[in-house]
Amino acid sequence: MTQSLLAKQAYELIQADSSWLPALSNVAALLWESMDDVSWVGFYLKQSGISTNMPSSPAPELVLGPFQGKIACTRIAWGKGVCGTSAATNTTQLVPDVHAFPGHIACDSASNSEVVIPLHTASGSVIAVLDIDSTSLARFSVQDAAMLEDVVATIEKLIDWTAFEPQMS
Repeated sequence: MTQSLLAKQAYELIQADSSWLPALSNVAALLWESMDDVSWVGFYLKQSGISTNMPSSPAPELVLGPFQGKIACTRIAWGKGVCGTSAATNTTQLVPDVHAFPGHIACDSASNSEVVIPLHTASGSVIAVLDIDSTSLARFSVQDAAMLEDVVATIEKLIDWTAFEPQMS
């Protein structure tokens, strides 16, 4: 299987700076500019994997990271909604109708479909999710999910997550 054009572009962006913040920021912008009919593109990072001023919660949660689009939910409970489910089950979530997804969290009431892919550290732990929304029903295909998984695999290979791993629970 050949590497997708978006994965190649992500590779070039991350090669320029593999620190997590600029890398994820540029990948979010790349996807936002490159994909049609998307209303939100961004990352949520595992709470225990980033430095915050908030006290640690007993269960992990996802905290808003770099994104493009409307104002977003800032925290999502692990295992809740599409993003939390993707993180907790370590699986891609391809949701043609978010209103039919049990426990969907409506950060933007105009969102109708969503695809979420987990990101992993070198040790295989989920560290973040890539979340992409659309106002159209069934906007994302299995091929879109595979292409985005290719982009995520590129991110996973290039970003050094070791600064996050010692804090993970």
